[in-house]
Amino acid sequence: MYADGACKGNPGVGGWGVWLQAGPHEKSLCGGEPLTTNNRMELMAVIQGLQALKKPSHIKIYTDSSYVQKGMTEWLAGWKQKQWRTADKKPVKNADLWQILDKLVMPHVIEWIWVRGHAGNAGNEKADALANQGVLTVTQQFPIK
Repeated sequence: MYADGACKGNPGVGGWGVWLQAGPHEKSLCGGEPLTTNNRMELMAVIQGLQALKKPSHIKIYTDSSYVQKGMTEWLAGWKQKQWRTADKKPVKNADLWQILDKLVMPHVIEWIWVRGHAGNAGNEKADALANQGVLTVTQQFPIK
């Protein structure tokens, strides 16, 4: 799974994209929101990708978001232990999406892999194009006046 988010302004119009591949099968998904942040769209891409899976799986999730990758591999356990508070006792940003993602990963075995964005990685480029398509879809639904 390759997941990516995009935002035109931060906050601003945002999009998410995810490209899933298993053997000869592949699926592309995208969407967006009229007022959001890049980090929320990065999280939504992974959430939507996991929701598309039909059974527990072994998954490699590629993301150019260190926020998502580190959140899942380094920070999540501490946030949960501190009732969704950071080390300096502030509420975790995007806790609503982190909590959804936390539930969605349960039945899967996941390897979280950070990739450099815009560096020619074919899967990441596909996810990036899908995220931008998500932005375009939103701007067509909610034209800026």
